[in-house]
Amino acid sequence: MSVIIDHFKTLTQIPHCSKEADKLLDFLVTFAKDRGYSVEIDEVKNIFISRGTPTLCLQAHYDMVCMGKAPIVETYEEDGWMKAKDSSLGADNGMAIAMMMRLMDEGQELEFLLTSDEEIGLIGANEVAFDLKSKYMLNLDSEDEAEVYIGCAGGVDITAVKQDSYVDAKGDCYEVAVKGLVGGHSGVDIDKGIPSAIKELGEYLHTHNVTQLASIYGGERRNSIPANAVAIVCSEKVLESTDMVHARKLNEQPLVLCEGDKVIDMIHNFKHGVRAQNTELGIPDVSINLAIITADEKGGLTVETSARAMGADKLETLSSETVAFFESYGFDVKLEDKYPAWKPDISDFTNLVSEEMKSVFGTTKMMAIHAGLECGVIGEKYPQMKLASIGPTIRYPHSTREKVKLDSVEKTFEVLQRIIDKV
Repeated sequence: MSVIIDHFKTLTQIPHCSKEADKLLDFLVTFAKDRGYSVEIDEVKNIFISRGTPTLCLQAHYDMVCMGKAPIVETYEEDGWMKAKDSSLGADNGMAIAMMMRLMDEGQELEFLLTSDEEIGLIGANEVAFDLKSKYMLNLDSEDEAEVYIGCAGGVDITAVKQDSYVDAKGDCYEVAVKGLVGGHSGVDIDKGIPSAIKELGEYLHTHNVTQLASIYGGERRNSIPANAVAIVCSEKVLESTDMVHARKLNEQPLVLCEGDKVIDMIHNFKHGVRAQNTELGIPDVSINLAIITADEKGGLTVETSARAMGADKLETLSSETVAFFESYGFDVKLEDKYPAWKPDISDFTNLVSEEMKSVFGTTKMMAIHAGLECGVIGEKYPQMKLASIGPTIRYPHSTREKVKLDSVEKTFEVLQRIIDKV
């Protein structure tokens, strides 16, 4: 396993935030060519690597969510886990890339599909058009050992914008902030009770009857539960700190948004989190993340959300409800980066993957995940191909708490080798 970990540590030293992964692209292309593989790159920077006459394609994305100090990543090990100091780790999906590199070291006759910018809307997957020859595809972007994923949520990013004007304020000026919350993945962590900094800030302002809003900035990424949010407000009543919210009086007298009260009301009324539970699968069925909110110095307001659902009709309903909600507050709304759900499909291939998983881990189960896997998009493009998704145990992706279980990496790679031997 040390070879895989060494490869992963190498990857952490090459910047590869979404939209900024060209250095890693160049590295991977050279790595593959040096080992005798053919390489193709398309217009959106997807990488297709192949050798021989393979029947199996391994798939992962090569961008990462950069949080904290990332792309500067300093790894360390603790209690059997690899973590990063004050940054996201990038095990999502870098550990999969490291496994692929190990297989290329061995000269395995496989196809490798490395997609770009998955973390900001499955951009690469949506444009894949390579001539894949394999009968089977194994996605390596799942995050629980011993589980075989055969379905995923669909999703869409919903952005609301409006223009407001500024007016004179009354009372004293305060900075009101919620900082340093744990954050998390807006799909797999949305049901874990992780507080949203934007919602906590909004509830404080609503509870304290604050209506004068000068500015607000909250959230980090569309697919992350907000860990930080700060607002500049004016109030004729004294604002004091709470356990969650820090209020600090400022010696300023800013102008405030004419409809700042409506913005605060909008945050209060927005139903962030799980909207419906899927009792059959034991995961959220419908959810939405109030991801980012900004108000610039010219009065421009922007709200970004990430909506997910386990079925197309449910995603359509959620999208329509969200558009109507924002329009009721005077926002213009657009939908971006929509991707399909992957309907659970049990096949001979998924059964094989499950059997090999049980052989190594002693247990297994087939699952669906409340997050966007590229299998949904790619499966529509290659309907003849059978798909499954596995991966080592990763906790708190898309946050500075991200960590990967090291013995899970070793065992997952053993499963991968057994699958390669049998397809």
